[in-house]
Amino acid sequence: MTRREELLTILMEECGEVIIEASKIKRFGDMEYNGETALQRLEKELGDLQCMIELLHEEFSISYEAMQEQAEKKKEKLKKWSTLFE
Repeated sequence: MTRREELLTILMEECGEVIIEASKIKRFGDMEYNGETALQRLEKELGDLQCMIELLHEEFSISYEAMQEQAEKKKEKLKKWSTLFE
Protein backbone atom coordinates (compact mmCIF):
# COMPACT_ATOMS: atom_id res chain seq x y z
CA MET A 1 0.00 0.00 0.00
CA THR A 2 1.37 3.40 -0.92
CA ARG A 3 1.45 6.33 1.52
CA ARG A 4 -1.42 7.98 -0.34
CA GLU A 5 -3.50 4.81 -0.29
CA GLU A 6 -2.88 4.48 3.44
CA LEU A 7 -3.88 8.11 4.04
CA LEU A 8 -7.12 7.65 2.09
CA THR A 9 -7.89 4.36 3.83
CA ILE A 10 -7.42 5.84 7.29
CA LEU A 11 -9.48 8.88 6.22
CA MET A 12 -12.34 6.57 5.26
CA GLU A 13 -12.05 4.73 8.57
CA GLU A 14 -12.13 7.98 10.54
CA CYS A 15 -15.18 9.19 8.60
CA GLY A 16 -16.89 5.93 9.47
CA GLU A 17 -16.05 6.34 13.15
CA VAL A 18 -17.53 9.87 13.14
CA ILE A 19 -20.68 8.44 11.54
CA ILE A 20 -20.92 5.76 14.23
CA GLU A 21 -20.60 8.23 17.10
CA ALA A 22 -23.13 10.64 15.55
CA SER A 23 -25.55 7.76 15.07
CA LYS A 24 -25.16 6.69 18.70
CA ILE A 25 -25.96 10.22 19.90
CA LYS A 26 -29.01 10.30 17.66
CA ARG A 27 -30.21 6.91 18.94
CA PHE A 28 -29.28 7.07 22.61
CA GLY A 29 -28.50 10.70 23.46
CA ASP A 30 -25.37 11.81 25.27
CA MET A 31 -25.00 8.62 27.30
CA GLU A 32 -21.93 7.94 29.38
CA TYR A 33 -20.00 4.77 28.63
CA ASN A 34 -16.67 3.74 30.15
CA GLY A 35 -16.30 7.17 31.76
CA GLU A 36 -16.88 9.17 28.57
CA THR A 37 -19.98 10.82 27.23
CA ALA A 38 -21.07 10.28 23.66
CA LEU A 39 -20.18 13.89 22.87
CA GLN A 40 -16.68 13.37 24.23
CA ARG A 41 -16.27 10.31 22.01
CA LEU A 42 -17.56 12.33 19.04
CA GLU A 43 -15.04 15.08 19.82
CA LYS A 44 -12.21 12.53 19.81
CA GLU A 45 -13.31 11.11 16.48
CA LEU A 46 -13.64 14.59 14.97
CA GLY A 47 -10.12 15.34 16.19
CA ASP A 48 -8.86 12.18 14.51
CA LEU A 49 -10.63 13.25 11.32
CA GLN A 50 -9.11 16.73 11.58
CA CYS A 51 -5.66 15.13 11.86
CA MET A 52 -6.28 13.20 8.66
CA ILE A 53 -7.44 16.36 6.88
CA GLU A 54 -4.19 18.06 7.89
CA LEU A 55 -2.15 15.12 6.60
CA LEU A 56 -4.12 15.17 3.33
CA HIS A 57 -3.44 18.90 3.06
CA GLU A 58 0.28 18.17 3.24
CA GLU A 59 0.32 15.11 0.98
CA PHE A 60 -2.15 16.16 -1.72
CA SER A 61 -1.85 19.95 -1.42
CA ILE A 62 -5.50 20.10 -0.38
CA SER A 63 -6.29 23.80 -0.12
CA TYR A 64 -7.63 25.08 3.18
CA GLU A 65 -8.90 28.12 1.29
CA ALA A 66 -10.85 25.97 -1.17
CA MET A 67 -12.23 23.96 1.74
CA GLN A 68 -13.36 27.15 3.48
CA GLU A 69 -14.99 28.42 0.28
CA GLN A 70 -16.87 25.14 -0.03
CA ALA A 71 -17.90 25.33 3.63
CA GLU A 72 -19.43 28.75 2.97
CA LYS A 73 -21.29 27.40 -0.07
CA LYS A 74 -22.59 24.54 2.07
CA LYS A 75 -23.84 27.00 4.70
CA GLU A 76 -25.79 28.84 2.02
CA LYS A 77 -27.35 25.57 0.83
CA LEU A 78 -28.24 24.68 4.41
CA LYS A 79 -29.87 28.07 4.90
CA LYS A 80 -32.05 27.34 1.90
CA TRP A 81 -32.75 23.62 2.34
CA SER A 82 -32.59 22.94 6.09
CA THR A 83 -33.94 24.40 9.30
CA LEU A 84 -30.49 24.75 10.91
CA PHE A 85 -30.36 28.53 10.46
CA GLU A 86 -33.92 29.50 11.36
